[in-house]
Amino acid sequence: MIDYPKLQRQVDQHSYPLVFATISGAHLYGFPSPDSDFDLRGIHLLPFEEVVGLNERHETLEKSGIHDGLEIDLVTHDAHKFFSLMLKKNGYVLEQVLSPLVVYSTPEFEELRAIAPRCVTRYHAHHYLGFADTQWKLFQKENPPRVKPLLYVYRVLLTGIHLMRSGELEANLQVLNETSRLPYLPELIARKLAGPEQGTLTVADLDFHAREYQRLVTELEQAAGATDLPEISNVKPALHDLLVRLRRKGAVG
Repeated sequence: MIDYPKLQRQVDQHSYPLVFATISGAHLYGFPSPDSDFDLRGIHLLPFEEVVGLNERHETLEKSGIHDGLEIDLVTHDAHKFFSLMLKKNGYVLEQVLSPLVVYSTPEFEELRAIAPRCVTRYHAHHYLGFADTQWKLFQKENPPRVKPLLYVYRVLLTGIHLMRSGELEANLQVLNETSRLPYLPELIARKLAGPEQGTLTVADLDFHAREYQRLVTELEQAAGATDLPEISNVKPALHDLLVRLRRKGAVG
């Protein structure tokens, strides 16, 4: 159960006006543990003086800790930085824009959500392959191995495969597995949903999951090679126009 009013109170205390705030992390991916924190991500809008002046620009702001009884990790980027990331084939920020778990919204956010799918290209496969490689290395380093990083590996690979095949960005592992039908995922997800963040696996499972990891990496590479997604996106003018309007709005406000 997500306590949106409590999360909203944390968003309301932000230092700068927000364009949006959504929930990412395990809650978005469909496997939050009872003790999972809430990963809030979004865009803030720097004031005119900070954009054009010589003082330090607070392009990224982070806040973490226990607030209102909830463990919260809040990270926001200024609109310019966030839009730049959207143009760099960064699937992570697109997932934040398209997250169905919305804590705070504005009309400009709804406009951004309409633009975001047009950012996707065939080269977003590299983002998911790289992300999966990082998560797999983290999983391998742990002793005993934990369920959480393994689920992140599968989530990232299945998101990438689904994106290359359908052009749609889906981050929820349970939804993704309705198509992939990997028989071992429901049990892993159930363990994560019911147990603590530190839930572990047996060493005997490692060889099996190593084979599955390599198989899905190959599947993602093949899907990227066969995708109908374009090589380049045409959204820069739309994002530029939205950013200019946000700056003007901020300057007037």
